[in-house]
Amino acid sequence: MVRYISFVLIAALMTFASCSADSLNTITPLPLAVGKTNEIRIVCDLEDWEGPLGDSIRYHFQAPFLILPNPEPMFDLKHFTAEQLLNNELRRNLRTYVFVGDISDTQSATTKLILQDLNGEKLRRAKEDPSYNTMIGKNKWATGQMMVYLFGNSKEALYKNIREKYPTIARRINDFDANKIQRAAYVYGESNLLNNKIRDLMNVEAHIPSDYKLALERSVPATIQDGDSVTEDAVPGIDLIWLKRTSDSELSNIFAYSLPYTSKEQFKKQNIIDLINQIGKEYISSTIEDSYLVINDVDLPVFASDMKINGSYAIELRGIWEMENDFMGGPFISYLIHNEKDGRLVLLNGFVYAPSEAKRDYMQEIAVVLKNSKF
Repeated sequence: MVRYISFVLIAALMTFASCSADSLNTITPLPLAVGKTNEIRIVCDLEDWEGPLGDSIRYHFQAPFLILPNPEPMFDLKHFTAEQLLNNELRRNLRTYVFVGDISDTQSATTKLILQDLNGEKLRRAKEDPSYNTMIGKNKWATGQMMVYLFGNSKEALYKNIREKYPTIARRINDFDANKIQRAAYVYGESNLLNNKIRDLMNVEAHIPSDYKLALERSVPATIQDGDSVTEDAVPGIDLIWLKRTSDSELSNIFAYSLPYTSKEQFKKQNIIDLINQIGKEYISSTIEDSYLVINDVDLPVFASDMKINGSYAIELRGIWEMENDFMGGPFISYLIHNEKDGRLVLLNGFVYAPSEAKRDYMQEIAVVLKNSKF
């Protein structure tokens, strides 16, 4: 009887220990994913990466970022085979993966990985519905991961799906990166002084990082010419604030310019370019005498698109600026926004000078700061 009781106790303790170990494995937190923004790990078979399929992936995912003086890719790519990924824990702790595979090729190690995660109803749909060719997953091996599955039922279908789904995938990855860019932009907090100044001057709720400093402030009331006399009008005129951030590698600039709204013509691309040139000639200069900022729309195009910024209609411009009579230049991004409640327009412009440096990440950060504004 004593032996029997001892046996039961030992068995119970072993079961408890086993269950406790399983529970610990279950509740052990995932590691935090590491990696920079714009970095993608492409997971596909080596022969695919080194062949036409890899060329197609690189053609789309390494398309130029709009718009920079020297071409820089939209994404930085690194290739892993399924075996390289599974045999190295550190490679499984990165932020962003795109799995690319032909799910009809059951001998492919990449396909096996994709099918493993496409189990159940999703797998059935992937095999039967050609329009179902992408899936998004999160936190597979680490917290803060994004997994994109891009697949087809043949190599031909896979080429087609890469071509057609790239824009959507790129947007999803950019949205995923936005939080990390946001945190980097405000790592030192915000400047309440500059935020309050912009709010008081332009009635705009701005969020300016604390490492920007005031370079110039101007406020010019509107005037009415009445014969030989000039009087101030009740309608506000123009307001300008120019901000700078200087580091060892770059000079980032933001200027905000507010003016009365008069007509839809103000939203035409050429009229916005003319407005930036007018502001540049009057207010924005370097240390060289007679220098002033101007948009270069001759050597490189200026791209325009319409959008909403926190509910307000806006036109985005991207292009290249130069400093007339000086050897400076770089990329710019502008948003002309309609502040309907005030009957005014606000032009938010960000431009970077970073000679010999990559500029894509700086421009992404400036875009995040500008688009945080509310009206």
